[in-house]
Amino acid sequence: MGVIIEWLAALLILVGAFFGLTGSLGLVRLPDFFCRLHSPTKSSTLGVGSVLLAALVLPMAHGGFPGLVELLLTLFVFISAPVSANLLSLAALRLSGLDAEHGGAADTRGSVDDAGAPDVDPAGGAR
Repeated sequence: MGVIIEWLAALLILVGAFFGLTGSLGLVRLPDFFCRLHSPTKSSTLGVGSVLLAALVLPMAHGGFPGLVELLLTLFVFISAPVSANLLSLAALRLSGLDAEHGGAADTRGSVDDAGAPDVDPAGGAR
């Protein structure tokens, strides 16, 4: 039984390496920011997740118990990677002047700044 679990862990590590390589190639070869963001985010989630799953099942080959630390790291990666990619893409959309909800130009007239005051100068235009 221990040999099967070790082979499973080795397979999970190889799958993680494959996804890591795929994400790295996508980061280098894809044309724009959003494609470059998508490739490593998805592949790092799957790659690191499979390596952490291998680290989770490997102690069972020697009669041990799966580690809580590996489980918590896996959950952290699966939650934080998509959230950080979403925030990066929203920031890039905002910096490019596009509206994330409608796909058009952002309308900044009448927006509110961090202090709660309208972000409009006295001459009537947006700052």
